[in-house]
Amino acid sequence: MSGLRVAVLASGTGTNLQAILDTVHGRDGIEVVAVGSDKPTARALARARDAGVETAVFRAADYPDRAARDEAMADWLAERGVELVVLAGYMQLLTPGFIRRFPNRIINVHPALLPSFPGLDAIGQALAHGVRVTGVTVHFVDEGVDTGPIILQRAVPVPDSRDRAELEEAIHAVEHELLPEAVRLIAAGRVTIDPANPRLVLIAPAAK
Repeated sequence: MSGLRVAVLASGTGTNLQAILDTVHGRDGIEVVAVGSDKPTARALARARDAGVETAVFRAADYPDRAARDEAMADWLAERGVELVVLAGYMQLLTPGFIRRFPNRIINVHPALLPSFPGLDAIGQALAHGVRVTGVTVHFVDEGVDTGPIILQRAVPVPDSRDRAELEEAIHAVEHELLPEAVRLIAAGRVTIDPANPRLVLIAPAAK
């Protein structure tokens, strides 16, 4: 694959979106062409507009149900020729209908080493469990909660202080590196799912 048309969905401040805009957008044919949110006040939308990227808001209150909202969002992305959907702090579960529209073309970043600590507050779960190492996972999105095939992972040591703010800062720093790296790998055509094992993601070596 040469280049990639990317959409980012975000609900909050958009620091992972900013990392993508700063490191891969406009390089090697990768273009962030759309940013969507469920929250009209999300800082991510302002970051996108500052970068000249088209935005839209899909509030739950504006649709009869989640399926209708996700169908409208999928239509909006498809109209813009989106090839990869990146969830960057998007705090809504996607419906099966949306996921089927973009098969193996939706990725998410999660602040833990999946399959440990899926779902909400992964950092709090890790601290409560007493682990000494947690981390960051970028994975394909399927119809489960943080259950899709894993693309990249990186470990993050839990500080001896077990201070949540310190751990969050370390995890966010890794997210800001790992998520753009996954986008780069996908754009370069180096990421495939093993046909013999749909749980296994294969990453081809870089061309020499």
